[in-house]
Amino acid sequence: MSAAKQGGAPSQEGRPGHRYSPGWRMLTIVILRPLLFGLLKRDWRGRGNVPRKGGVIIAANHISESDPLALAHFVYESGRYPVYLAKSTLFDVRFIGAVLRGTGQIPVYRDSADAALALRDAAQALRDGECLMFYPEGSCTRDPELWPMTGQTGAARMALTTGAKVVPVASWGAHELMPYKKGEQTGLRGSLKKGFHPLPRKTMQVVAGPPVDLSKYEGLPLDRDTLRAATDDIMAAITALLGELRGQEPPAEPYDHHKVLEERRRAAEAAEAGRAAGPAEAGRAGGAAGAAKGAVPEQARPAGPEAAGQRAAEPKAADS
Repeated sequence: MSAAKQGGAPSQEGRPGHRYSPGWRMLTIVILRPLLFGLLKRDWRGRGNVPRKGGVIIAANHISESDPLALAHFVYESGRYPVYLAKSTLFDVRFIGAVLRGTGQIPVYRDSADAALALRDAAQALRDGECLMFYPEGSCTRDPELWPMTGQTGAARMALTTGAKVVPVASWGAHELMPYKKGEQTGLRGSLKKGFHPLPRKTMQVVAGPPVDLSKYEGLPLDRDTLRAATDDIMAAITALLGELRGQEPPAEPYDHHKVLEERRRAAEAAEAGRAAGPAEAGRAGGAAGAAKGAVPEQARPAGPEAAGQRAAEPKAADS
């Protein structure tokens, strides 16, 4: 596969196209490819589902700060050079910023008027035939059992705006190499030893499925309901693939991190109200707080073999 093209050709709108340095891309291939082959074992499936040409969106689950490299390796060996949307602050780090800019990665500006620039640049990259990598969850999953959370709508919006295909990808194994530090240390997450653990060599399982069928959303207004439904379809495809890799039945409902945070906020407010009301009211407020707190484990789901059995019995979607 050619490592690069002569990027920067004018787009139809007259703006420069997606730009990168062929030299920088070749440098990352020369350094990282043999390193990843030596560091990790591979169990790869479905590489034929990754189109060799044209703009395409790779939508994947996110379980570890190390899985971007494992996923990039899979995508490169499938015939494409991966382009990520990365935190804008990383572009200010010496050398790392030069690598990101040189290889054509796209900065994401959070809480800023410039946030729309990432979507504009991502759309341009797709029009220029790039392979764009999305983590629809927005950060590493907070699900204690490491199943995908509910997704954000950026990948769906990009697909419906540009017409690019969305290829769902699931990965498993990076959590053993480098567990994610944040989140509740319960369930499977709580059983993982913190830190970087290269030995013994870990197996990176990655599977790509066929493109998600979003045809039913074509021509519809890109309102909240449309984007939410399309995002749910994308996350359902990713979750089903992860279930195949793990040999387990996925949960009936995805973990909703925002809902959990809201429940905790309400519990804290109820507890604070109880303290302010005095001892007589504290018991009632404390009871409300306990009830709200009790909803969190139900949303997060219990851990261990018993939990897997419960899930199978149930009726059936960036910090890094």
